[in-house]
Amino acid sequence: MGNVAVSLKVMPESPDIDLEKIKGDISKKIEVKDSKIEPVAFGLNVLKILIVVPDEEIENIKNEIKSVNGVSEVEIESSTLI
Repeated sequence: MGNVAVSLKVMPESPDIDLEKIKGDISKKIEVKDSKIEPVAFGLNVLKILIVVPDEEIENIKNEIKSVNGVSEVEIESSTLI
């Protein structure tokens, strides 16, 4: 198999959660290639990150990110074999 570029949407537990801190905590666990904070609605922002991982590791990485304090949900937006 090969490596996959995965775009993930990381949703915080509440609008009061510091997304920069979440980004730092995620970066300690996995290598983040790119990230940005985007507004969703009613003051809620989401963290969008891009990672490159072996394709068999996608679910493990998703669960690892979900275990970060302050993260409510992790959604795969897209994935591309590279």
